[in-house]
Amino acid sequence: MKKKHIIFDFDGTIFDSNRVIVASWQEVFRHYTGKEGRVEDIYHTFGETIRYTVKKFFPQADVDEAVQIYRNYQQAHYDGMVGLFDGTLEMMDRMVEGGHTLSVVTSRTKVTTLDYMKELGIRDYFDVLITCDDTDKHKPDPTPLRMALEELSAKPEDAIMLGDTKFDIGCCNNAGVDSILVGWSHDIDENELKELGFRPTYRVDTPADVLKLI
Repeated sequence: MKKKHIIFDFDGTIFDSNRVIVASWQEVFRHYTGKEGRVEDIYHTFGETIRYTVKKFFPQADVDEAVQIYRNYQQAHYDGMVGLFDGTLEMMDRMVEGGHTLSVVTSRTKVTTLDYMKELGIRDYFDVLITCDDTDKHKPDPTPLRMALEELSAKPEDAIMLGDTKFDIGCCNNAGVDSILVGWSHDIDENELKELGFRPTYRVDTPADVLKLI
């Protein structure tokens, strides 16, 4: 396989934010229900936009208020709870050395994505950044990925995307782009993936496995 353009999901793929995301949702659960939610249910939402998840978990809540509770908690507690997954920086270095372009398509907001990228020193790795602020259509809809391809002046067959959720794989399937489902972030609900009809082109367990593919 030889792909010029490597496109990444952000959270759960490059950026290890699992702990602070779960903790932030638990703060929202405590506020509205007086108790914490099931961790499995929170993991199940990974890849969704915050506003979509709020409407699903807390249909009677004021969405703006709930989003602010989530973001305030995350901003106050992220220190020491986030970072790059082991081996991802080395993986990206090797990709750049090999002549690949790197981009990100994420359901996170542009401001927070850029803030974390700058803090981690990885902003300059990426040629294109598509976030939930750039479109009202989100993964698994193909629109965000197609927007990235358009900015890259790339055809679907020239690119491959790495992601950790059903939304990433569905987005790739719908856009006609090959996909890599990464296994270094959290467990994947295989039954749901099958029920949705989403199929990754490849599966990997470590960043080193990705380098073997590309």
